[in-house]
Amino acid sequence: MNLSQAILGVNFGNPTVLASGIMGITSASWKLMAKHGAGGITTKSLWLKEHKGHKNPTIISTEHWTLNAVGVPDAGPEKAREEVGDFLKSHPVPLIANIIADSVDNFAATAEAILPLKPDFLEVNISCPNVEDEFGKPFACSAPAAAAVTKAVKKVSGKIPVFIKLSPNVDSIAAIADACASAGADGFTVINTVGPGMAIDLRSRMPILANKVGGLSGPGIKPIAVKCVADVYGVTKGKLPIIGTGGIYTGEDALEIMLAGASLVGIGTAVGDRGMEVFSKICEEMQLWCTNEGVDEISSLVGGMHRELASRSGPQKKNRTIPIL
Repeated sequence: MNLSQAILGVNFGNPTVLASGIMGITSASWKLMAKHGAGGITTKSLWLKEHKGHKNPTIISTEHWTLNAVGVPDAGPEKAREEVGDFLKSHPVPLIANIIADSVDNFAATAEAILPLKPDFLEVNISCPNVEDEFGKPFACSAPAAAAVTKAVKKVSGKIPVFIKLSPNVDSIAAIADACASAGADGFTVINTVGPGMAIDLRSRMPILANKVGGLSGPGIKPIAVKCVADVYGVTKGKLPIIGTGGIYTGEDALEIMLAGASLVGIGTAVGDRGMEVFSKICEEMQLWCTNEGVDEISSLVGGMHRELASRSGPQKKNRTIPIL
């Protein structure tokens, strides 16, 4: 059973990818995730300058969902260069550098600061929902704004593919994806967290998070992620690769989002619940399913739902009138 995926000339040993911001702080933690089976690594969001993030408490979690309002903290480009540079010396698995900014120009400037390190992909975070109080609505909420960021980053990205990380918190994620594709996006990460949401402490009668609200992740958002991946795959006609992420906990979850159109599968909140071994566990679960179903190449499943729907909605045979003798 072959789990490897070749995406835009980059080879992944398996489809699982560490999602941005989850154990993604240092080169040492990235290498540890690779050792435990991650097929690829996404860095935390990197800013052009140091960014403090929000005060504690920043995370609350239950068995069904997690609310996170860390506020995308980052030590700045010097630390990023140090950690990314160290990881890429050994380069055990592909590295996706996630960047974030507060303006179109700063997205391009941040990309220029990271590109000399030669990550395998750039992931452009235009969709974080828990910094709205600081920067307003994410760029991912407007097709023209999302396209403008895409165009600016593509202008400086050279040969490094640019993936745009989209938000589910929009009327039509397909319309946003279409605008980004027209502006030159090479691929997409679908989705960022849902919301923002809120949790209230019953005794104090106050929001639990210091920021009051946070982005919602965990198993409860998987159906939203699957639908969004299917929408983006559909509008791009399957021509642009998608990293599908959101509530992926098991091998069957991963296979489901691949059938919706994802080529790679981002694993985030599940790392905290199933442990660092979640990558190898998910791969084992995928292999078992594929063996039982007679699937030899994992790549053959990408977008399978769309092909199945098309085959079932093809030209219908006309009813024939059978003469009664």
